[in-house]
Amino acid sequence: MAQAKSVENSDHALDALQQVFGFDSFRDGQKEVIDTIVSGRDALVLMPTGGGKSLCYQIPALIMPGITVVVSPLISLMKDQVDALTATGVPATFINSSIPREQLLGIYRKLQDSHFKLLYVAPERLMQLEFIERLQSLQVNLIAVDEAHCVSHWGHDFRQDYRHLGQLKHHFPNTPVVGLTATADVATRADITQQLNLQNPFIFRSSFDRPNIRYDLLAKYRPVDQLVHHVKSQDGSGIVYCNSRAKVDELSYKLAKQGINSAGYHAGMEPEIREKIQRDFIKDNIDVIVATVAFGMGINKSNVRYVVHYDLPRSIESYYQETGRAGRDGMPAHALLLYSEKDAARIKQWIEMGENPQRHDIELQKFAAMEAFADAQTCRRQVLLNYFSEYSGAHCGNCDICINPPKRFDGTVDAQKVLSCVYRIGQSASSQYVIDVLRGKNHKRIVEQQHDSLSTHGIGKQQSDAFWHNIISQLIHQGLLRIDITQHACLKLTEAARAVLKGEMPLSLAVPRLTIDNKRPSKEDKRIYDRALFAKLKHLRKTIAQQDEVPPFVVFSDASLADMAEQLPQNDSEFLQVSGVGNTKLERYGERFLSAISEHLAN
Repeated sequence: MAQAKSVENSDHALDALQQVFGFDSFRDGQKEVIDTIVSGRDALVLMPTGGGKSLCYQIPALIMPGITVVVSPLISLMKDQVDALTATGVPATFINSSIPREQLLGIYRKLQDSHFKLLYVAPERLMQLEFIERLQSLQVNLIAVDEAHCVSHWGHDFRQDYRHLGQLKHHFPNTPVVGLTATADVATRADITQQLNLQNPFIFRSSFDRPNIRYDLLAKYRPVDQLVHHVKSQDGSGIVYCNSRAKVDELSYKLAKQGINSAGYHAGMEPEIREKIQRDFIKDNIDVIVATVAFGMGINKSNVRYVVHYDLPRSIESYYQETGRAGRDGMPAHALLLYSEKDAARIKQWIEMGENPQRHDIELQKFAAMEAFADAQTCRRQVLLNYFSEYSGAHCGNCDICINPPKRFDGTVDAQKVLSCVYRIGQSASSQYVIDVLRGKNHKRIVEQQHDSLSTHGIGKQQSDAFWHNIISQLIHQGLLRIDITQHACLKLTEAARAVLKGEMPLSLAVPRLTIDNKRPSKEDKRIYDRALFAKLKHLRKTIAQQDEVPPFVVFSDASLADMAEQLPQNDSEFLQVSGVGNTKLERYGERFLSAISEHLAN
């Protein structure tokens, strides 16, 4: 009998997937997780951003009686998720501090009348005793904790409010709880299970791989120019991450001066301004957001095409989650990291000066892994996946190392030029000053210090600044130089430099890579569809989204539009075969999109 019930639930789950959400089949692990949750068992789900985590609780919510409560960390994230569900015909709502009292009372009445299937709520509200008592009067069939890494002291985005969620099991002992996250190492996973008080949970861990994202790294040199060039070479929406509010303000201004439709976002801005900028970005009214890490967790925008890290993140988890905001729709996306040893040294100093000495070792260990990723001379995706204990022997074909493998050369002479110059100026200057001397510059400080008379003055003039920056970075990587942050980032020789300077040890270096070849295709960029039609469908989507006052991706994702431009559906039946088209979206939007496709084909 139980087996028959399980088969029936599986059939209902597949029906909901196809008819409501418009997908033909489940992704790896989704059906297994859904069946487990429907059976009443706790679960911990680890899936990459864009991997389909939300469906793991949304489909059980539809096929089980009662209501599913979803714990979500940010107001904006709740609203976007509820908008997206409403667009597919799913009755969902959210409760947070932005809702007026009259509207809140109306939501409570509808909850009592079983009007909704999903309720999104912040952890602070959820754990209020009065709110728990309200929920206890309802039939709560499932509690889903989204961004569950926030509960863990070991997680990269720990939040105190999440620590109380373990009490939910005392208030709802017979209700399954599922934690969902895209980023959790082994220690964080164990802590999530303990903190949420999960009982014998089913743990599903899918691949952390996001094969549609291309990972690139450039040595950071004239970074504003590098950023402007990169942004202008990209299509669609992008996010640029910085480590300070001042840099956000500076960069957003400089991008705007270059005619780029951009805006800044950080926690120092007025909440109303932040909210407007975020909504404009989500609605495709702003192309590029320059932001601190305060921006992002609440961004449920599926058509972000690229992410740039202008500064180095503090951990692989942060980097993975932030780059994961690109390409959530499965379409090709790009992640660029601008890397400098000076930034790395500065971040280590910040960590060591932190107020919580108990976390110093954890954070330094996590940052060391981030540095290893940046220093990698082998497939970056392998390094990334290995960090999450997902070992891969195959090269990805979609990172800078795979697409354009580094070439090696005998760098002994170039290294000696740099090391000798550092020594002769008394180990008293930063990288740029050393390069100015090497290239034979005669600016005021060089003349005053009489460094224009050194034997190393001008011996590197045949190479560019960017070349020497790259060589210096490699010498730091190889332990021949170090940056002394306590003395204005001066370069210092290490003991290991002696053997190279004396010619006792040959040195192999990588030929500096100074630009990215964006035209060189990755193995992931294979999709063939009518680009002109795709552009017209995007314009139609934007028009409809403005009329309905929802973000464009709520109407259809870029992936759905690309599928339309590839399949060229001519009727309702064919339109339903498009990925992401369910019955509700066919009814709401089918006629206008089919008309646009027919008109395009007729011309």
